[in-house]
Amino acid sequence: MKLNTTVEAVTQRIIQRSGPTRSAYLAQLHDAAQRPPGAQRMGCANVAHAFAALPGNDKLRVVAERAPNIGIVTAYNDMLSAHAPLQHYPDLIKAEARQYGATVQVAGGVPAMCDGVTQGQPGMELSLFSRDVIAMGTAVALSHDVFAGALMLGVCDKIVPGLLIGALQFGHLPTVFVPAGPMTTGLSNNEKSKVREKAAQGLVGRTELLAAESAAYHGQGTCTFYGTANSNQMLLEAMGLHVPGTAFINPGAAVREDLTREALRTVLGTPAYKCPPIGLVVDERCIVNAMVALLATGGSTNHLIHWVAVARAAGILIDWDDFSALSDVVPLLSRVYPNGSADVNQFQAAGGPGYVIRELLDAGFMHVDVLTVRAGGLREYTRVPGLGAAHADMAEVDGSKMPPALMWHEVGASKDESIVRPASHPFSASGGLKLLLGNLGRSVIKVSAVPDDRHVIEAPCRVFDSQEALQQAFKADELNRDVVCVVRWQGPQANGMPELHKLTPPLAVLQGQGFRVALVTDGRMSGASGKVPAAIHVSPEAAAGGPLAKVRDGDVIRLDAPAGTLQVLVAEDVWAAREALSMPEALRAANGIGMGRALFASMRRNASCAEEGACSWL
Repeated sequence: MKLNTTVEAVTQRIIQRSGPTRSAYLAQLHDAAQRPPGAQRMGCANVAHAFAALPGNDKLRVVAERAPNIGIVTAYNDMLSAHAPLQHYPDLIKAEARQYGATVQVAGGVPAMCDGVTQGQPGMELSLFSRDVIAMGTAVALSHDVFAGALMLGVCDKIVPGLLIGALQFGHLPTVFVPAGPMTTGLSNNEKSKVREKAAQGLVGRTELLAAESAAYHGQGTCTFYGTANSNQMLLEAMGLHVPGTAFINPGAAVREDLTREALRTVLGTPAYKCPPIGLVVDERCIVNAMVALLATGGSTNHLIHWVAVARAAGILIDWDDFSALSDVVPLLSRVYPNGSADVNQFQAAGGPGYVIRELLDAGFMHVDVLTVRAGGLREYTRVPGLGAAHADMAEVDGSKMPPALMWHEVGASKDESIVRPASHPFSASGGLKLLLGNLGRSVIKVSAVPDDRHVIEAPCRVFDSQEALQQAFKADELNRDVVCVVRWQGPQANGMPELHKLTPPLAVLQGQGFRVALVTDGRMSGASGKVPAAIHVSPEAAAGGPLAKVRDGDVIRLDAPAGTLQVLVAEDVWAAREALSMPEALRAANGIGMGRALFASMRRNASCAEEGACSWL
């Protein structure tokens, strides 16, 4: 299938824009790859320190026999349900490596915080910058420089982008990402949301709310809605950085252990595979494939920040204009909560990533001529893994048979067209993401879950300096009208750009009562938010002198998603003359103390804007 002309045009302009930075990155990668392996290159004391803790046989392999040594970077902790299964992965991987005469070391661990725990709490103000901390932690781990490849163990929101940014600093290494899968289905996401809305109205108490939340989040694995964590997994499949089809296999599934062992075989480049360096895999076409997959599945808006940063780590420059242009032509092929009622387990059962990637490839919306961690390329990611005899197509490569426990089969037709549809019959002809421009700056809105009659909102605004202030106004019945709620001082430089997911229930209640409401903010919304129209990531942010600092209570704001505009309807001369307020000092001081926030002061000062990835390292 010929590549879609818009996808091709966006790819070419990214290649052209990224020429100098990508060339410099590839030169660095080439230089690193030309060196002898660490154990042969380093001094004897360095080598002795590196392998002092290895068992005797492993030490002999890596030093005397020059066996490949694989580094693991793990985000394991048992605070995160999604990461708890990772506890025993290193031992499993080490045992598998010995079967191939290789060695494995846990190079380092990185922090991993649960946004579900910190939503609406001061700790959430550390969340976005934890991505950069994870990237730095990954770099520290791999800086020992004795590895022939790397395995990245992580799943959730900031963890995967952080691991990916860090791994790309060592782009000469073959690198495979190893997930753990989603928890099994509990209380449905729709039912959970209904209880949250009742709680926001005071119709149910804490006991009922906690029971519902605990029934939804009930075991090991990622949360089952299609938020940032599960969007991460979809994008890694589309980029070819997983063992194919690994993303949404439950932690307790029989095939899960085999897929983890397969990750080790893949990164080793055993005869059946050829795993190229990650810096070559993640090129401009790979990044475009990730963007397309995000749009086709109605994924998390957080990736309009994270994948900009990921791309920059590989010397590739993308922006929201690229996302917007792709969104205009990429069809929406799946409906998974919050864009539908299905959870990710139902998405997987209906066809999952394999189905979506196949449809996008066949319709010309994704680049097929890309490298992946597997020799078979991106077409391998259109198959579903299972247990049984080796797949006939891949039973033998270069004289080496695949392990008989694993097989991949064709995904076939959609098992449920209310969840996934073919590209010839999409839910929508466009990806549901819009870039908004106007006198309030640049922002984005995800409209794939917003009712059609709410794509245009025009109403007087109410300005808030914090999400707590909005919640208090809601509880005091001050917002029972058509209103655009402006929540400012929520950008990277102001307070680390927390997610404002706690605002979804009260705004959804107002919308459910028939009022026309919208949110405008320089902060983020959770990947699980969507049915209330929200212009988010407004840039430049208020704390950097952006236009939101000039908005006053009662100003009429028009959010027009179809037209792609966000305007305050104030006379041009009045608007031009109006003073931009400074962030209140008391608010700035409060944002800088407690819960470790003081340690992130330099990150807030140096953060780039949201459209540049909110990076603290540029």
